[in-house]
Amino acid sequence: MPNENGKSKNPSERLSQVAGHVAPVKKRRSAKAKDELPADYSDILGQLNALRTIASTPDTKSKGYVRQKQAGKLWVRERVLALLDQGSFHEVGSVSGTVKWKKLEGTREEPISYVPSNNVQGFGTLRGRKVVFTADDFSIRAGHADGALMEKTVYMEKLAVALKLPIVKLVDGSSGGGSVTTIKTAGFSYIPPMPSFGPVVQQLNLGIPNLGAVLGPAIGLGAARVVACHFSVMAADVGALFNAGPKVVAGATFEEGLSFTDLGGPSMHCTNGTIDNLAANEQECFEQLRNILSYLPNSGSSLPPVIPTEDPADRSCEELRTIIPRRKARMYDPRKIITTVVDTGSWFEIGALWGTTAIVGLARIAGRPAGIISLNCEVNAGALDAAGSQKITRHLKFCDIFNIPIVQFVDVPGYSIGTIAERTATMRHGVALATTYYSTTTPVFSVVTRRVYGVAGGIMLDCRDPRMRVAWPSGEWGSLPLDGGIEVGHAAELKAADADGKREARYKELEEEYTRLMNPVRTANAFGVEEIIDPAVTRLIVAEWLKHVYEELLPVRLLDRANGKIHPMFY
Repeated sequence: MPNENGKSKNPSERLSQVAGHVAPVKKRRSAKAKDELPADYSDILGQLNALRTIASTPDTKSKGYVRQKQAGKLWVRERVLALLDQGSFHEVGSVSGTVKWKKLEGTREEPISYVPSNNVQGFGTLRGRKVVFTADDFSIRAGHADGALMEKTVYMEKLAVALKLPIVKLVDGSSGGGSVTTIKTAGFSYIPPMPSFGPVVQQLNLGIPNLGAVLGPAIGLGAARVVACHFSVMAADVGALFNAGPKVVAGATFEEGLSFTDLGGPSMHCTNGTIDNLAANEQECFEQLRNILSYLPNSGSSLPPVIPTEDPADRSCEELRTIIPRRKARMYDPRKIITTVVDTGSWFEIGALWGTTAIVGLARIAGRPAGIISLNCEVNAGALDAAGSQKITRHLKFCDIFNIPIVQFVDVPGYSIGTIAERTATMRHGVALATTYYSTTTPVFSVVTRRVYGVAGGIMLDCRDPRMRVAWPSGEWGSLPLDGGIEVGHAAELKAADADGKREARYKELEEEYTRLMNPVRTANAFGVEEIIDPAVTRLIVAEWLKHVYEELLPVRLLDRANGKIHPMFY
């Protein structure tokens, strides 16, 4: 083969030429090319690793970190790891924050300081269930808007809707709410934006579980975010919630010297219904979040998860035969009925410290989730007050949005009466409860354990057509209880008997007559109650009903939701 001079190349030259084609000899870099960027982007990857290392390593000398630990609180990343299943944490926006850069030779640069965004967000799993989450870092600017926090939060809220994944919110601070320093940073004042609440309302009404925990002072927007959840829990040792902190309150209302706990601690908000549940500490908060999620679907377009159980559906409950006292004035433990009927260890109560005339929660019966509603005869004799009505109203919507059938144990003497009842608008909230019973569509099965009186009893038992209900032998019902009812119905007669000194004897005669006529068997004779059952078989009957609901009714319900025939609404 000739070379460029027309002469043939010797074998060594040809071999060198072929080798050059197969494995080109690397040329030495000229001095001019020494600042060329590496082909493997190791410079960018190095910057990312450096920033992530800073973000995941606590600055133990930082005042914010020291304050966090002195308050007895976990650091944000400790919380995330404690909440999620081991190894399941995948962060979104891992290097968002404020960075100062140092210019190097050519186009190169390196970070010299980094303040991470004060919110950690991403994906993880809770007992194998995939979730998205947001977690405030109170150690950086007390959770105020900073380092793309708003954009990150709005993105995660939208992601929960788009992917139909439950979202968990660990709130400690303002969750992105601004402070006056935000005005200085921006250079202008602003009308407060609320870009996250649109997706939040979508989540709530689509039945995408929205679960929140108060793990510090939840202020303003942070408070609103957690209260807007389907379920919320507060850590008793570190949690508080308020519209504005003690200093702002002192300037506006002259209430001075208030601590976070005085202003909005657990004794305030876990007893008035603002927060659903109380937990002893952060770890118990995380456990409650895991527990409640186990009953819920990923969205309202799915069925609640059914799990295997070793508790037989036909387990007999003989102890229920004697739980209701024969003496009408005596009370009993209504939670004992619930825990006896449902699968062992599956009872999860919601709102135990507020609206205490009512008991609500979630449980499983033969492995199938059910919403539980009961009246509490140990508080106000079970008469529904304003708070109890609000509590049941919320639970009905909760179960409706998640396609959870309801089992209710009914012992209600009616709505609460008296000046306190009137002052707290019992009837208004009672009517709101009635409209919720009649506007929700999730299946309801009622077990009449004792009393059913008045409007309250009527709406609870007449809210579905046809009714699915049974009664125990202890059942009694009517427009008014005998106590007070006899005086009203026989006022003139008793007044005349009183003049003759025979009032007590006549009252006893009337009481005996009415008691005999109120034998529940007489009501069954007239088909006024569909069936009176042995309390011992309550679990079996309810389990058979739930099985049919899950296999036949709920799949149709999902189609009706998809086709727009029904529109459950939480808010």
